[in-house]
Amino acid sequence: MNVQALTVETSPIPDIRQLVLLLDQRQPLLWMRRNQGLAGIGTALRLEFSGPNRMTDAASAWQEVVAAATVTDPLQRTGTGLLAFGAFAFDESSTETSVLIVPEIIVGREDGQCWVTRVWHTGSAAPTHPLTLNPLGNEYRLSLLPGALKPAGYREAVAEAVERIGSLELNKVVLARDLVGRLPDESDLRRTITKLALGYPDCWTYAVDGLVGSSPETLIRADHGEVNARVLAGTISRGADAVADTEAALALATSSKDGDEHEFAVQSVVKSLRPHTSVLATSDIPFTVKLPNLWHLATDVEGTLSDGSTSLDLIAALHPTAAVAGTPTATALALIRELEPFDRGRYAGPVGWVGADGDGEWAIALRCAQVSSTGDVTAYAGCGIVLDSDPEHELAETRMKFRPVVEAFG
Repeated sequence: MNVQALTVETSPIPDIRQLVLLLDQRQPLLWMRRNQGLAGIGTALRLEFSGPNRMTDAASAWQEVVAAATVTDPLQRTGTGLLAFGAFAFDESSTETSVLIVPEIIVGREDGQCWVTRVWHTGSAAPTHPLTLNPLGNEYRLSLLPGALKPAGYREAVAEAVERIGSLELNKVVLARDLVGRLPDESDLRRTITKLALGYPDCWTYAVDGLVGSSPETLIRADHGEVNARVLAGTISRGADAVADTEAALALATSSKDGDEHEFAVQSVVKSLRPHTSVLATSDIPFTVKLPNLWHLATDVEGTLSDGSTSLDLIAALHPTAAVAGTPTATALALIRELEPFDRGRYAGPVGWVGADGDGEWAIALRCAQVSSTGDVTAYAGCGIVLDSDPEHELAETRMKFRPVVEAFG
């Protein structure tokens, strides 16, 4: 790969409290939680990958980009200097490209400090765009309707999966369904992003190459040799009042079905990370995580890197986890291809960012929709299917998981 050298300069700036207002209306680049994170404007470099080696190819290409860059970064903190936003296709056979995008301008905000990084091709002029906060465009409402896999078809797919699990072909498979719609012309995608960020402040709200969503699940965070992940698997609706809500959380924590589904997901992450770490620990027992509409079972995984892996190397090792594919992985992926009548694209793939040192933060692209250049919107939601899964219950769970995106677009 012939990489054109980049010049990168980071400098501190006064606090910008509303990163979303900096973004392009139709091509936003964002990684944010609790109003802290990274906003990208423009494109200095775009790299595309596909096939079974898309993540390892990205890791190699990124090393070349970094080696050729000249970086001035007096702040030397997480999120400063050269970095790229990324989104990767779920399946190696997907027609959706996987991308790393280096913006022309990156604005970061963390713990009251704010900075700007400007990136340009060495030898050309530095970008001089002012950091303008543009008000949100007009409101719009978009109905998302069943796509390639209708509710009845989803119930049939779940029943078929349970039958396969019962015949001992596999232990778990994650099956998704889709909703589709079309954005009105001139719609400001920042409105959808703002609703997601306000409604789900403890999730990673992201926008990369038309993929927008709010994910509760950290696939991996690599920071100066330390790694951590949060595994989510097992779900129940929030209760209508405080008593019912407490009962729902207790029911989830004591459910053998959800416990089994969760354990498959945890063990897949631990197995993938162990070769790269000298120390690896998980929380003793799963705990419940509260979102505005759901309870999830969660386990935190923390470790110390021992082999110099970058965050791109780690997502290549981790993806796909049992939380989004199933167990055993190859059998689950084959069944997903058989039972889902659509290409998942980047749904349930890694989304996040990587820095010049290889550190970065990556979530699993959940609670999301892909918006095409022509305004077509496809949203996805899936459930982990195990032996005692009930098709009607799983369909209801997808409705709960669709809610953040449906409400954000509606």
